[in-house]
Amino acid sequence: MSIVISLMGGLGLFLYGMNLMGEGLQKSAGTKLKAIIKLLTSNIFMGVLVGTGVTAVIQSSSATTVMVVGFVNAGIMTLKQAIGVIMGANIGTTVTAQLVSFNLNGMAPVALGIGIVLYLFGKNPKIKHISEILIGFGMLFTGMEFMKDAVEPLRDYKGFTDMLVSFGQYPILGLLLGFGITAIVQSSSASMGMLVALAAEGLIPLNAALPILYGQNIGTCVTSLLSSIGANKNAKRAAVIHLIFNVLGTVLFLIFLNRPVVSLVTGMDPGNVARQIANTHTLFNIISVLILLPFNNFIIKLAMRIIPDKAEDEEDVKTVKYIDDKMLEIPSIALINTIKETYRMGNKAKESLDCSISAIIEKSDEYLGKVFVKEETVNELQKIILNYLLKLSKTAALDEDSREAVDNLFNTVNDIERIGDHAKNIAELSQIMIDGDLEFSEQGKNQLEEIYNYVISAYNSALEAFKNDDINLAYKVFRIEEKVDMMEKTCRASHMYRLNNNLCSIDNGVVFLDIITALERVSDHAVNIAKRVIAQKKHVVE
Repeated sequence: MSIVISLMGGLGLFLYGMNLMGEGLQKSAGTKLKAIIKLLTSNIFMGVLVGTGVTAVIQSSSATTVMVVGFVNAGIMTLKQAIGVIMGANIGTTVTAQLVSFNLNGMAPVALGIGIVLYLFGKNPKIKHISEILIGFGMLFTGMEFMKDAVEPLRDYKGFTDMLVSFGQYPILGLLLGFGITAIVQSSSASMGMLVALAAEGLIPLNAALPILYGQNIGTCVTSLLSSIGANKNAKRAAVIHLIFNVLGTVLFLIFLNRPVVSLVTGMDPGNVARQIANTHTLFNIISVLILLPFNNFIIKLAMRIIPDKAEDEEDVKTVKYIDDKMLEIPSIALINTIKETYRMGNKAKESLDCSISAIIEKSDEYLGKVFVKEETVNELQKIILNYLLKLSKTAALDEDSREAVDNLFNTVNDIERIGDHAKNIAELSQIMIDGDLEFSEQGKNQLEEIYNYVISAYNSALEAFKNDDINLAYKVFRIEEKVDMMEKTCRASHMYRLNNNLCSIDNGVVFLDIITALERVSDHAVNIAKRVIAQKKHVVE
């Protein structure tokens, strides 16, 4: 029991240190990680590099593959792009194993000490991020030392050492053990840490450790498979691709490559089993990628056979397209996709506004019905995006600039929802016109169309400025808003002239003025969106 408690304590410190170090690295590289989205649209080789780099930063291949499943589910990554990132993630995860295989325990107190001092007295956010990396690094190696100390008494327990040695004779048992531990812990880095701890204490020979290592590589697929439950077919295929890749790599090594790799790693570090395990882990993933990368189309086809398309099945049309809880693992990328989803919501509100004006001009029940359907979609998107932003705001790895952007997004989403409400209000006014058989004069119709053109131009510019972070487009909104205000005054004055000269009825006039008011408020919300683009841009520059 004492060994189990100490081992669990060390594992807890190891996992927390790894997560803390990953969060610190993410915060430090936050702005750089935003460029990853663009790289993901490149070729499969770039995908391998991106997967390696991201996993090295966030210290978890499971997190990267879960994120990939989320991207595929959102339709912003193809399976061809996903397979490269998944392969790269397997290489990136070897960084942790390489770190813990070195005897760096003497550095842990130094890293902890410097990190804590910087955290307590550092004022600059960048200093805080560096301190988190150092504290995480120190805790990771402290946890590793705890695990080594915990398993040391097992040297004297012959039954345990005999069991470990038997895995070299019965590789399938080692595979199952490695798979089981990783599936439970949900981290191949953590299970690899335990294996290195056993090796460092001389409890397990290399030939017995390797089947466990291969099993760990398969076990790490459980996380992505679980994350694909409830996702669309392509997302499930991405998770299956991860499993196929690791299973094929394991088969290749067990049957063909085990002996040459063992000879190579023992020659590199004779007598140091911990380093031999870490090097085998790295070689396993690099060689698997080199061998299997040319067969990426075959792996994709195999995944599509395992998860086939069925003619009778139709994918449900989801309200959201770009956001997914799986992406919260990398907040900077989750933020980019939330901006995309908000822009999509903005276009839905614009479509609703277009239909509402068409319903007024053409007195059309068809356009009227479309407004109410689209407005419900906008309301649903508002709830989902705001809930997602709340989760995103609570993630520890969000840097200060991104946190500011999240705060702005809350308000932008609400502005867009209010524009949808104004579209609904205009539609309700068109219902009054249809029911009362009311008709605007030609001059009134022309003025409505003219002010609407200004308003929709302001809103389009605000949306594009928001999407592209374009400060020039944002300033354009202010110039258009001035024209909207002038046009509103002109419309009101013209209306009073027509009313005084009996050219329109009071009922017509009430509806006309309410529409003008609603359109002017839409323009005001466009200005609010533009203001936040400008404020955010200035904040980032400062």
